[in-house]
Amino acid sequence: MSYDERPSYNTPISPRAPMWLTPEERAAGITKDLKVAARRFLCPNCGHEFSLFQSRAVACKACPKANQNCPYVRCPYCDNEYPLQGFIVPDNKQDAVHMNNYADGVFNHWQDSYGNNRRRIASSGCRASEGACSGMLPHLGP
Repeated sequence: MSYDERPSYNTPISPRAPMWLTPEERAAGITKDLKVAARRFLCPNCGHEFSLFQSRAVACKACPKANQNCPYVRCPYCDNEYPLQGFIVPDNKQDAVHMNNYADGVFNHWQDSYGNNRRRIASSGCRASEGACSGMLPHLGP
């Protein structure tokens, strides 16, 4: 890749794939799962970058399905949803479930540590029966 090329966005990566961790990353406790969850992806609709963590922490924060293996990832800028499988991870259900469990565990640990049970705040408007959570955020534009 030359200096002028943009990074490869929207190339799904598997947490099981070989991945280099520097000694500093290992010392800081960074894992392959964390690198996948924090990796930035480009929204096909609006062009903004976001990560799985950012999606779950911002766009899905009030959805009751967000920490229950929801198969979608939502852009925090335009609110469009995309399947986790094929967008964040390759078309492999095992990787999708693995990353869902990892992200859910991180946010559940945060809730347990700080006592903020934000996932139960709102449940109206969620397509929970479909596994997606559109309509949870109020429309802020004209």
